[in-house]
Amino acid sequence: MKVLIVDDERAIRNSLGEILTDEGYEVDTAEDGAVALDKVGKEKFDVIFCDIKMPGMDGVEVLGKFVEMGLDAAVVMISGHADIDTAVDCIKKGAFDFVQKPLDLNRVLITIKNATDKVSLTTQNKALKKKVYGADMIGESEPMQHIREMISKVAPTDARVLIIGPNGSGKELVARNLHQLSNRSAMPFVEVNCAAIPSELIESELFGHEKGSFTSAIKQHKGKFEQADGGTLFLDEIGDMSLAAQAKVLRVLQEKKLSRVGSDKDIEVDVRVIAATNKDLQAEIAKGNFREDLYHRLSVIVFRVPSLDERRDDIPLLVDYFLAKYTEGGKARSFSPEAVELLKQKHWPGNIRELDNVVDRLLILGGEPVSPDDVKTYVNL
Repeated sequence: MKVLIVDDERAIRNSLGEILTDEGYEVDTAEDGAVALDKVGKEKFDVIFCDIKMPGMDGVEVLGKFVEMGLDAAVVMISGHADIDTAVDCIKKGAFDFVQKPLDLNRVLITIKNATDKVSLTTQNKALKKKVYGADMIGESEPMQHIREMISKVAPTDARVLIIGPNGSGKELVARNLHQLSNRSAMPFVEVNCAAIPSELIESELFGHEKGSFTSAIKQHKGKFEQADGGTLFLDEIGDMSLAAQAKVLRVLQEKKLSRVGSDKDIEVDVRVIAATNKDLQAEIAKGNFREDLYHRLSVIVFRVPSLDERRDDIPLLVDYFLAKYTEGGKARSFSPEAVELLKQKHWPGNIRELDNVVDRLLILGGEPVSPDDVKTYVNL
């Protein structure tokens, strides 16, 4: 395990460094925030001890830079001048722990053990998530490889994302991968289908309401933005959201604050918003159905999910995936190569969702193996 100590006091750097070296840790030091940022940009550290009171860039600002960089390191803040409010503020901003000066040997050793355990667990979780969620991104076609590459670049950031693509193409799966491979993965992933909620209820659903704010409001309700605090909010079918709700969403994105229905009190929220739609939002803007300023707020990064017709080469892999899904624990089933070839030639207006249903139907009604005649009989080619 490699440790970086950031402190403007040489005595602190030396004494803490000697303690940790004696405990078997590899230790490096930095005398200020600028040097620390330079070092973490070149080397990987597992734990960083960072003083708060330093000339130039203070420790809280340095912590913010570490978070922006998406470091996996556990950052432990140290100070002899801070109060409990400062400690809480540091934890909220991403610090793993807070230790007061003068440093107590036992406290330091317990803290670094907990920090290294957390780093190991985080590394294991990220590897597992890449394996599990990557497995659900079925396909080796060029469009799918492009989607995976974009996810790997965008997921570690807090950039807002707009996912466009036809129904059934896998937009929600892209959103979940972005969350699970992000630094927010331990926090909630909250999904809202904007098309499924009546326009008169969408504001209460998103922003919450106070008791008595309307007839059926028998108790206080936290909205989806508050439920997703610290995590990711997925606004599916954003193109169907009312203009009134769009205005409030825009305010939250701009100010990171919201007020519940029936309240004038502001509530701060830290939420990454990912939106998706099958509509042409530029056309909706021209019709006056969607706010242009909200579109620009949401579309920092735009993902275009291809239709199944655009990635026909992935159909054999998808058939195998759904075959395993529907026959797990049951008798072995298969598709003949000729049957799969027929499926590749079909037009897929329902995309992957339609293919999922077709495979399920053929396994129920077809023979073993599923033959071309089965496909011709039970599928609308």
